[in-house]
Amino acid sequence: MPTADTPLAGAAPPASAVAEDEAPGPGIARAGHPGPDPEDASPVADAPPGDWAPVPTPHGLFRLRPVVLPRDLALLTAWMNDPEVAAFWELAGPPAVTAAHVRPQTEGDGRSVPCLGLLDGRPMSYWEIYRADHDVLTPYYPARPHDIGVHLLLGGGTDRGRGVGTGLLRAVTSLILAHRPYATRVLAEPDVRNVRSVAAFLRAGYRKDRELDLPGKRAALMIRDRAPTSPA
Repeated sequence: MPTADTPLAGAAPPASAVAEDEAPGPGIARAGHPGPDPEDASPVADAPPGDWAPVPTPHGLFRLRPVVLPRDLALLTAWMNDPEVAAFWELAGPPAVTAAHVRPQTEGDGRSVPCLGLLDGRPMSYWEIYRADHDVLTPYYPARPHDIGVHLLLGGGTDRGRGVGTGLLRAVTSLILAHRPYATRVLAEPDVRNVRSVAAFLRAGYRKDRELDLPGKRAALMIRDRAPTSPA
């Protein structure tokens, strides 16, 4: 099952599929598994990722575009069948396999939003931005209201192994915190075996909070706090 691993290497779409510092792999997050309702803003109250302005990165101008099926299905399926991505996302197979993973999100209530990442207009990564406090992840970690989770993968081998994943993680995390004012942190749960993904999150300003035994994997809970944590 997919995990919060970041396929930052290879054709990939929550580490080989990740850049040098990233690895392919999603997380266990799934749309349609609500947790406790937040006390204030609804999960779809703020501007969706598709409305976020493009941001400059060291690698080019980056923006998120929500996935549209069936238009994007062939591209996503190709990424999911990349061996480096498939090792962590576990979605290799015909288009129906990818569609079964993505469609509940595109047709859901907005708590999980699948997006293509475009670098200078070129689709090159897959992202899932989701409400972690409304997810099946919640029994496994001390969730806070409005926690935001992220899964990602880099789809092309030329984008892996040269720091692209780290740069994009920084950009997307900043976008999330800017557009989700109630969120105090952003998190991810890459497979602990996906050392490049874990390293990419660390370089992007995340910290490893703990390890979690999740269905199908042992994960590193990576957290990026909105404000620095005060020393104990």
